Parts: sequence; structure tokens; C-alpha cells
Amino acid sequence: MALNENNQEAITREEVKKNKKTREKKKRIRVRLIPIWLRIMIVVLLLAASVVLGAMFGYAVMGGGEAKDVFEKSTWSHIIDLVNRE
Repeated sequence: MALNENNQEAITREEVKKNKKTREKKKRIRVRLIPIWLRIMIVVLLLAASVVLGAMFGYAVMGGGEAKDVFEKSTWSHIIDLVNRE
């Protein structure tokens, strides 16, 4: 009688394993609210905005200049000249 119970347990465990495998095989379809291409665009825009705002903050607050001067070409050419001068 004990062997029958063990066999039933083994069959039950095998059935559980099979059920688990069939559940794993069924892929859940995931609907994304924000598509991947839009996520990438948002990250790129946020990165660009943080670079611009950081440059404005650094030039205006820490450097003592005006924030709008960051957008002038002469400012960047002066910075590049300072960096390249050895």
C-alpha cells in the first residue's frame, strides 16, 4: 500500500512539473504603454537638456558669466583655446 502512495506521489510530482513547463512555454504578451523608440527619444532629450542646463548653471553661477552666453560660439572657442593651450 505504501508503494502505491509513493507511485501516486511520483505521478503527481511529474504532473506538477509538466504543468509548470507548459505554463513557462506560454509567453505572456506584454503591452507597453510607452514604446521603446519613444523611451530612447525621451532619454536622449533629457540627456541633452541636462547637458545644456548644467553648462548654463556652471557658466552663470560658478563662472560668474551670464547664462545666455553659453549659446555663443565665441564662448566655446575661448574654452577650447584654454583647454588646448599647454
